[in-house]
Amino acid sequence: MQLFIGGACAGKRDAVSGRFPAATWHRLAPGAPLGAWRETAMAGHPLVLTGWTAWLEAALVATPDDDRLRREWGEGLTALVDAEREMALEVVLILPEMGRGIVPMAAEARRLRDLVGWLAQDAARRSDAVWYVRHGLVRRLG
Repeated sequence: MQLFIGGACAGKRDAVSGRFPAATWHRLAPGAPLGAWRETAMAGHPLVLTGWTAWLEAALVATPDDDRLRREWGEGLTALVDAEREMALEVVLILPEMGRGIVPMAAEARRLRDLVGWLAQDAARRSDAVWYVRHGLVRRLG
């Protein structure tokens, strides 16, 4: 699994499109199960997952327990790693970088920022490669 992370309009999509031109893209739908990507995945083709922020915003409303939410997405990330092996596909995650800048005043916005950071950490731990994208420049972090 590969993780591309960076701020808004940093060039993440372009970086992924250039590296994985034959990829199938799946946008996580707010309120949909994390495993809905299975409907899009094709054996032997890279699978790019986007839409994490909107998916997580909806999950915050549905699941007030942060530990439970982390367990759920942890199981989802593990399923993606398993699918790579079982379906001979490369999974690519595009995540926003929200950890820099002003701390939000609203509690919900702070919770979203914190959970996006934890999601990125959990995804990075499971990834074979982590890429940081800023101003269209791509640097491998791990």
